[in-house]
Amino acid sequence: MTIHLFGLTGGIGSGKSTVAARFRARGLPVIDADELARAVVAPGTPGLQALVEQFGAEVLDAAGGLDRKRVAALVFSDADARRRLNAITHPAVAALAAARTQELDARGEPLACYEVPLLVESGLADVLRPLVVVSTDSATQLARAMARDAATEAEISARIAAQLPLAEKARRADFVIDNSGTLAETLAQADSVLEAICRQRGVDPARYPR
Repeated sequence: MTIHLFGLTGGIGSGKSTVAARFRARGLPVIDADELARAVVAPGTPGLQALVEQFGAEVLDAAGGLDRKRVAALVFSDADARRRLNAITHPAVAALAAARTQELDARGEPLACYEVPLLVESGLADVLRPLVVVSTDSATQLARAMARDAATEAEISARIAAQLPLAEKARRADFVIDNSGTLAETLAQADSVLEAICRQRGVDPARYPR
């Protein structure tokens, strides 16, 4: 394949989705790992059937789909359950991501972004260079995540603690977008980063107009 895939990550409430949306708005293909993770366990898929066999029918909601909140609660504090969940979902997500990348390559796309919440934690940082990390201060991260998920401070704090600290992700990044300021400031940084990556990869930034 001739397409180049680079990584985009952050932490809960850091603003990663805002940057991904900006990239999409400029015409850059973005593969969303969360969307793939939902697709591989959709009703009728082998992935959902495997989860039911592994964890029981209680992981299903009333409509027969996956109850993601129930699964999250199940695996959050149980490392073995989390390992069994990942053993089912991660290979399926990786296969679907590869298929999406091949589709983009076939249509002549030179560049694409892979948006992954736990990219660094999954050991993908060096595979998806340059790595873009969206960061913010801890108070803003907490407030945004609480508002977005209608969750308590304790719930969000526990989820933040389960991830690698944003500062550590930023240390490993090739580009850091500081999302502590205004939306306009964040979008301007996203634009600059995309154009820098284009220049690194020999792609005309005009392919992705502002």
